[in-house]
Amino acid sequence: MVVNQFRPSLLADLSAQEKLAGMKILVVGSSGIIGSAVANALSERGQDIVEVTHSGEGLTVDLSDIASLKALYQQVGKLDAVVCTAGVAQFGPLEELSDDDFAQSIENKLMGQVNLVRCGIGQVTDGGSFTLTSGGLSQKPALATTAVSMVGAAVEAFVKGAAIDLEGRYRVNVVSPGWVAESRVQIGLDPMPGIWARDLAEYYIDLVEGLQTGQVVQAETAKPDRIS
Repeated sequence: MVVNQFRPSLLADLSAQEKLAGMKILVVGSSGIIGSAVANALSERGQDIVEVTHSGEGLTVDLSDIASLKALYQQVGKLDAVVCTAGVAQFGPLEELSDDDFAQSIENKLMGQVNLVRCGIGQVTDGGSFTLTSGGLSQKPALATTAVSMVGAAVEAFVKGAAIDLEGRYRVNVVSPGWVAESRVQIGLDPMPGIWARDLAEYYIDLVEGLQTGQVVQAETAKPDRIS
């Protein structure tokens, strides 16, 4: 299903499942913990998922290379929605971060997602959406997270501005995850406090199928209706 017009009154009358069923959705970062959970959750709802990773088999893209992004859109054709859970930024104490560390963080995590939206204009059908990813450190910086916090906050500011410029044509939102439980386990920590990726995916689904735009959604715990 390709949504050709942004018609809130019509969409509001449809069930959540009907709103999403059959949409062609690009998921950038689909091999990661968050991306795979989002892709799986959307697929279970009957979506046509186009999975994209940084490397390996299948479709790949380099977020820091705008030519790579343009080529990706040409390969996949028209889309109903784009979800990005990818992006690299450098951790480290401020005095130890190099120019290259800051440049890579800006070019990948920030400008990669900015350009994903810019290049998607005209490739995503009118009424479609872009859902990006920032991170809890954008609002709650910690030791040795200056670059990560900086680009995350910039992604959130971009979403708010882009939503105004694209109002009535596209919706643009961002999810700001807290600690992901699976990531904590990988580095030897207790999964809690954290949010399991399958629960985090629900926030992305809400933004893809909803009517909101310009929203920064904090996702640190499972939604109330997901807590057993």
